[in-house]
Amino acid sequence: MPHLTVILGGAASGKSAFAEALICETGRRRIYIATAQAFDAEMEDKIARHKAARGADWRTVEAPLDPSTTIADAAPDEILLLDCATLWLSNTMLADRPWQPEADRLLDALSACKAPVVVVSNETGMGIVPDHPLGRAFRNAQGSLNQRLAAQADRVALIVAGLPLPLKGAF
Repeated sequence: MPHLTVILGGAASGKSAFAEALICETGRRRIYIATAQAFDAEMEDKIARHKAARGADWRTVEAPLDPSTTIADAAPDEILLLDCATLWLSNTMLADRPWQPEADRLLDALSACKAPVVVVSNETGMGIVPDHPLGRAFRNAQGSLNQRLAAQADRVALIVAGLPLPLKGAF
């Protein structure tokens, strides 16, 4: 398993399912780093369904603002899934934290991690230009973060309609 794999795609494209399948193939102890926060009943239900679907073979760590600590603490025989960088970035920006230093910290943790990591992230730059300044700032920040993740990654895939399109490295 490569050190860092990045899985990109649109909303509901199948990127998380693809990432989970990659991880399950390794036989390593699995850690799911969850960045989603349940602010309403719909999201609570979605999180519960996804957690149940993963099953008991995953240890889930909720880290909406600080996935770097879990990444830094990983053992060499584990494998991590950060799902997802998009929600982490959104959480960071909405908490009025400067995202660039936080992204530096995340990328440093990924680089130093002793275990393989798979990062799921949304490709947000293929839609319409957001009409609100915060939306445009988020879209630009997400594009920058995805570029930095992809540059550091050993392999990158874009998921469209559940199908992987390899962009970097072999799958």
